[in-house]
Amino acid sequence: MRIKSLFTTMDISAQGLSVQRTKMNVIAENIANAETTKTENGDPYRRKIVQQQSGSKDRKFIDYYKPNIINMTETQNVHMPDQKFRYLDENNPVGVHVSDIIKDPSAFKMIYDPSHPDANEQGYLAMPNVNIVQEMVDMISASRSYEANVTALNSSKDMIRNALKI
Repeated sequence: MRIKSLFTTMDISAQGLSVQRTKMNVIAENIANAETTKTENGDPYRRKIVQQQSGSKDRKFIDYYKPNIINMTETQNVHMPDQKFRYLDENNPVGVHVSDIIKDPSAFKMIYDPSHPDANEQGYLAMPNVNIVQEMVDMISASRSYEANVTALNSSKDMIRNALKI
């Protein structure tokens, strides 16, 4: 039988906290550059999007269990035989991580402003493809997810503390 480490839930929550922190940082960068009409490559700022993927970059699900294997022995007919009990798929990764930060391929917003130094020959100015309302919604969502991970982490910590009191 495989027993989870006490700290697996804390590790998963920490991975979630890291992903949400990255998302909030990228969203803050998007908001800060919402009016940047020229970057180092000459184009307007292009919105960035965080892509996340389930599982840890380095560890597989079985890696969490290897140090905690308990073999059950048969002491009576009703007990389990002496074999490893696998109740979960060993290939399932746990947790979450940032897989990539990509640039949003959507078109830039074009506004008519012939007096702007970055306007084209027709007087149109390419503005970043950042929608402040969408960024704020994403920020609130990331913030709530961060709070949920903190709550889960604190609950795990409290359960471990209470188990040690027994």
